[in-house]
Amino acid sequence: MTWIKRIGFFLLTNILIMTTISIVTTLLGSMGFSIRAYGLDLTRLIVFCLMWGMAGSFISLLLSKMMAKWTMGVKVIDPKKASAPEMDVYRRVQSLAQRAHLPMPEVGIYESPEVNAFATGPSKSNSLVAVSTGLLNRMNAQELDGVLAHELSHVANGDMVTLTLIQGVVNSFAMFISRIIAYIASNAVKEEMAHIVRIVVTIALDIAFSILGSIAVAYFSRKREFRADAGGAKLAGRESMISALESLRQMVDMPEDPRGEALASFKISSNKGGFMSLFATHPALEERILALKQMR
Repeated sequence: MTWIKRIGFFLLTNILIMTTISIVTTLLGSMGFSIRAYGLDLTRLIVFCLMWGMAGSFISLLLSKMMAKWTMGVKVIDPKKASAPEMDVYRRVQSLAQRAHLPMPEVGIYESPEVNAFATGPSKSNSLVAVSTGLLNRMNAQELDGVLAHELSHVANGDMVTLTLIQGVVNSFAMFISRIIAYIASNAVKEEMAHIVRIVVTIALDIAFSILGSIAVAYFSRKREFRADAGGAKLAGRESMISALESLRQMVDMPEDPRGEALASFKISSNKGGFMSLFATHPALEERILALKQMR
């Protein structure tokens, strides 16, 4: 599996959108450059980067629920037509959402051998909580409550919006730095090559800095996981939350769904080691369990 598939669906979508924005603005001849006789118009460049950087991030947010359904083949539960197992999941989410004072989210199930769940959506009133069939088959009721409470805590904490704002700032900074470097590089070549160099360097650095910026976003994502665990403990009970994480930790041979690698940042668990841990959207399960045990 490639590392880029595991930095999270939101991050991956954002990189693709930022690349598209970079190419489109280049083709339209508007890259944020306003070159005066004495250099760049930094004020205009900053405004341009903020506008497009935040736009790319919010487009990712608005598309998140629709793309998650399409990618994972999520079957949204209709309480009027649901089977008994589906209604059990639906009612558990309903009960926890009421306890958290949240609008009822869409609840879905997706076919997958992996033991996992995810939450996504642009707002508290427009969210989705989905669980895998693997999770339903391998976790007991207490553990299931812990997982669902964790995902609803992400919704209650507004984590999707928070990560969107952080990603927007990272995007803007990446676009600004890439254009500064591209301007310097274009001044270092012959005049007839300057425009081509500026375009190529800008697009290449937009992509590179978007990927590097994912490290910062993943760091904040890991911090939000601890908060979601704490929220899940309050909603379903600390023992349910610990039990769910302990169960995941013991499943060392847990199968992974290749379709879901890009949804890692939304799931209950996502593991990496070595250098790739910088892109991990979740802390180690051992750290999360310890934090819950120490929580007052």
